[in-house]
Amino acid sequence: MCGIAGVISLRGRPLATSRLKPMVDALAHRGPDDAGYFVWNSGRSEPRGEGFGCAFTDREFKQQFPLLPALDAPEGRERLASANWDLFLGHRRLAILDLSPRGHQPMSDRSGRRWLAYNGEVYNFRELRSQLEKRGYHFQSATDTEVILYAYEEWGIECVERLNGMFAFALWDDTRRSLFLARDRFGIKPLYLCAAPDQLAFASEVKALLAWRNERQKLDLLALNEYFSFQNILSDRTLFADVRMLPPGTVMEIDVENGRSERRGYWDLEFREDTALSREAAEAGFAEHLEAAVRRQCVSDVPVGSYLSGGMDSGSVSCFAARQLGRIFTFTVGFDLSEAAEHELHFDERARAELLANTFQTEHYECVLHSGDMEACLDELVWALEDLRLGQSYPNYYVARLASKFVKVVLTGAGGDELFAGYPWRYAAALAPSAADYVENYYRYWQRLVSNTQKQKLYNAETRARLGELRDGDAVPFVNHTLSVFKRTLGNHREAGSPAAQVRNALYFECKTFLHGLLVVEDKLSMAHSLEARVPLLDNELVDFALRIPIELNLEGIERLAPIDENLLRRKRVYGSRAPLGKRVPRSAMSKILPREFLEAPKQGFSAPDESWFRGRSEAYLRDVLLAGDSPLYRFLSRDFVAAVLAEHVSGRVNRRLLIWSLLCFAVWLERFEVEE
Repeated sequence: MCGIAGVISLRGRPLATSRLKPMVDALAHRGPDDAGYFVWNSGRSEPRGEGFGCAFTDREFKQQFPLLPALDAPEGRERLASANWDLFLGHRRLAILDLSPRGHQPMSDRSGRRWLAYNGEVYNFRELRSQLEKRGYHFQSATDTEVILYAYEEWGIECVERLNGMFAFALWDDTRRSLFLARDRFGIKPLYLCAAPDQLAFASEVKALLAWRNERQKLDLLALNEYFSFQNILSDRTLFADVRMLPPGTVMEIDVENGRSERRGYWDLEFREDTALSREAAEAGFAEHLEAAVRRQCVSDVPVGSYLSGGMDSGSVSCFAARQLGRIFTFTVGFDLSEAAEHELHFDERARAELLANTFQTEHYECVLHSGDMEACLDELVWALEDLRLGQSYPNYYVARLASKFVKVVLTGAGGDELFAGYPWRYAAALAPSAADYVENYYRYWQRLVSNTQKQKLYNAETRARLGELRDGDAVPFVNHTLSVFKRTLGNHREAGSPAAQVRNALYFECKTFLHGLLVVEDKLSMAHSLEARVPLLDNELVDFALRIPIELNLEGIERLAPIDENLLRRKRVYGSRAPLGKRVPRSAMSKILPREFLEAPKQGFSAPDESWFRGRSEAYLRDVLLAGDSPLYRFLSRDFVAAVLAEHVSGRVNRRLLIWSLLCFAVWLERFEVEE
């Protein structure tokens, strides 16, 4: 929906106001419809000790808000210089609900003592508003933003537990002299933090924090070590030194009186399997909850569309959206397979997407990607991603760009696999007779890029030496840093002794890591095109119901699970005639609605035929980027290792597409963000 940014002084020292507007300008793509700024003097440095503040817009939106001074005009600059400000909130708006100026942010309550900068959508805002109106609250807008403000006034920061949606927000409460930061259950909306001894900055994207710091960037080597192990960062680190991410399901309070901060988790994934739940009840409950979730998430004052791949999750979401809205827009990406290998020929899902579009009479659009499209967008893609995670995401970039030409809101199918056991081969790779063996197996599986035994070859001598000097708690990075992070993230793995318990543990881990990475990537690439992506399968009520379904109902025949090399993505190897399919409850629940081709289709990722393209027309580009004599890669990595990886792939001996993609992105990231060390 939007982008937020802010800074709070922890010791009462005034903020450098010249950096406020650049910080928010860095988020303009997230909110092209409005810009708002709020500065506050908490009174810590004033004789009277009372807080006071001022709200601004800028010249681009002055016509909408004639009573607000423009931050970039003489009047605004004079007002900004009239006091020492120790709190700043900024906002860029993508108008989705109540398109009028009444939705302007940062927004205050009636007293003017509480101010909110908010990014996201709360889908049960109407129900919460009704409850609050019965308690005497009066609303001036039709926004969910105002609902959050008064929900906080009524219930305190515990109000986050009542919010069904995706959100990241900053709320200043002068009555408590505290700033609250919060993020939704699954982390659909990101929130980054940058702490200094005397201030804390926060923003929806790292770029805003870089505009605030205004200094050359440094690399977090521990985050890099995670990235080249898992193709993801499991901790709250980022590749940017001193930039962290507020974890999902977390609130943080900063008390300006003493400069202290406190975090607490308000929600975590907890399986509460109801063994009395029958298959029929599970299927009926799934369909009922998903339809209700889609209905809630279709609420919008702007056009809504849906991504439509050949898979069941996006197909289910699209069909319920079409029932709710009528003729909706749907979007898919296909691939030119003229140079693809035999096992990549099923990667193009346009035929099944068109089948569903015809079944539900959607207005369907598609684009076709070719081997040169990755290099054409990689620079812009990495700039948009900034926080590198997971695999080839350039198809997501292109489908978001396509959708943004028609709608402002798009529904996605993310979350179904992680909640309903959609990756049987992953669980099979981890199953073991004991919990200890399970952890070892699963850790080995998730070292997707470079194993610990290869790390000595991956890094150059200087990086190895620097890593050897670092510590993450008691962990020595080269020996067990990634294992320590893995175990912390895995949850209650000590009780994972049975196959069912190990699968439950795997689902927990993947929701906390792989799904979180998907959500971060989706947010960045959709908002790069001023497009809001919604995730109905992560609706609170649907998730709560999903956690009651016994594992055995979604994954029959756990004992027959067989591990495979996910890198191959070959249908007959992933799903042989005896191998069990996951997501049994959703598949059966949708059997009366979706065509059979959707329900029986094997699980596959949203992937281009990069294995072949990297050996074909893209090979010259790979060599230019990865083997260039002045490549910034070799300030950190070994040239011999990178050259060997590329040679292995080009020869056809090993499929190293995931590692090559990550090396490419890291090389572009180093240059694009001018990372020095």
